[in-house]
Amino acid sequence: MAPRRSTLVGLVGQGVGPSLTPEIHEREALRQGLRYVYKVLELGPGSVAEDRLRALLDSAVRMGFDGLNVTHPVKQAIVPLVDRVTPNVAAIGALNTVLMTPEGTVGHNTDVTGFAESLTEGLPDAPRESVVLLGAGGAGTAVAHALAGLGVQRLHVADHDRDRVSRLIDSVHAAHPAVRVGPLPTEEVGDVLAAASGLVNATPVGMAAHPGLPLDEGMLHPKLWVADIVYRPVVTGLLRAAADRGCRTLAGSGMAVHQAADAFELITGRTADRAAMARDLTELVAAEMAERATHEDT
Repeated sequence: MAPRRSTLVGLVGQGVGPSLTPEIHEREALRQGLRYVYKVLELGPGSVAEDRLRALLDSAVRMGFDGLNVTHPVKQAIVPLVDRVTPNVAAIGALNTVLMTPEGTVGHNTDVTGFAESLTEGLPDAPRESVVLLGAGGAGTAVAHALAGLGVQRLHVADHDRDRVSRLIDSVHAAHPAVRVGPLPTEEVGDVLAAASGLVNATPVGMAAHPGLPLDEGMLHPKLWVADIVYRPVVTGLLRAAADRGCRTLAGSGMAVHQAADAFELITGRTADRAAMARDLTELVAAEMAERATHEDT
């Protein structure tokens, strides 16, 4: 087979215009000498219906896209529309990457592998007896499966949406029956954290658009390790408060880089330069934060 002359990728979701993912992918492709175009495919309010998503996916195949990254709010809705899914996607019920192959479309979830690789790299010896997870949405579910796969013995899940918590627990039980996972009422988070090994924030709280902390910083203690999946800014209020209290911390930039690198490798078949991608992300986030600060001062 002749080598591919160029690669066409898209990001599907709502509010994806400001995403840094296209730039991160294109910079890595440039380093590798690839002709790589990454387009943003913004979904309108009515575009998340099944028939519209199916039409979009079919159009992407006909137009010659090699892959799609998929984000909020269609990570789950698009799962039954692809021809085949990986075991991770089957267990979680959500995907974030679709590959177009000669055999059909294949759904992957690099959020799971991205968080697992980040935790293994950034906190390799972190104790995993008992972990509190804040947030049971698509990202939280991916993180829960990553934690279960890394040997967490007890997982406490806190979210205001009880139905989301129940779905997360059922999916983890099905894939990792040995892991003890259960709901954590928000009013009991402090008591459970007092004896926990780690804390992961998988909520949007801490993002530049959603500033603040997802819990009372007085609940943090030096025996905890604390991870945040938010990476814009890289050092969130939670991570700053945790470091001030002597906790080991893990920024969300690691997950962001690894999930992007995993997707790049799936799409291109090339090994990504993860260190260079991490530098790219740091540079892009810093520039974004500086521009935001300039606008706020004017």
